[in-house]
Amino acid sequence: MGHDIKLKASDNFQLGGYRADPASAPKAAVVVIQEIFGVNHHIRAVCDRFADNGYVAIAPAIFDRIEPNFQSGYSPEEVAVARKFVANPDWPAMLRDSQAAIDAVKDVGPVGMIGFCLGGSVAYAAATKLSGLSAAIGYYGGAIVRFADDAPKVPTQLHFGEKDAGIPLGDVDIIRAKRPDVEIHVYPGAQHGFNCDERASYDPASSGIAKQRSLDFFARHLKK
Repeated sequence: MGHDIKLKASDNFQLGGYRADPASAPKAAVVVIQEIFGVNHHIRAVCDRFADNGYVAIAPAIFDRIEPNFQSGYSPEEVAVARKFVANPDWPAMLRDSQAAIDAVKDVGPVGMIGFCLGGSVAYAAATKLSGLSAAIGYYGGAIVRFADDAPKVPTQLHFGEKDAGIPLGDVDIIRAKRPDVEIHVYPGAQHGFNCDERASYDPASSGIAKQRSLDFFARHLKK
């Protein structure tokens, strides 16, 4: 269904990515922002599922500036390697690459963005800074609390796990207090990465609820 693509950012950097198109005329487009594991099997599957639901889905490879075509699994050893990419994140560069993905699909119609882990933080930052978005969704983005003083320019929905070892509920409370305009959901018993069916922390019940909420959110806000 999907295929590898090339994108060009505003500074002329060329990055890779993945795009999946629906079988019939698309409802809208969704930019999918990766976890720290690259545009891997899981992120491609997320794109494919959005295509199955009628959206053009595109995932920019936002680590290509550091290591082109980096893809990783979820073993403890692979997680340790992947963490090097977030030791000192280049947020402006990741946002430039995310903007390139938005621009690549804006001819389809309204564009939404959804991100996971690191990508959840990127999606929130994109909602506050980038152009061409109509809605944004972030899953367990650990840096969102640092960005919470910035108001999203588009409807924004956030998902967190109650038992996320890296994002204390106190951070979620801060985001709630600073951003009453943002829709926030916390999933009882869920850990970081609860939406990824390839991770040990996968929580099918929480993931199912979150996916439906995400689809409903995009259905409301990505209307031609």
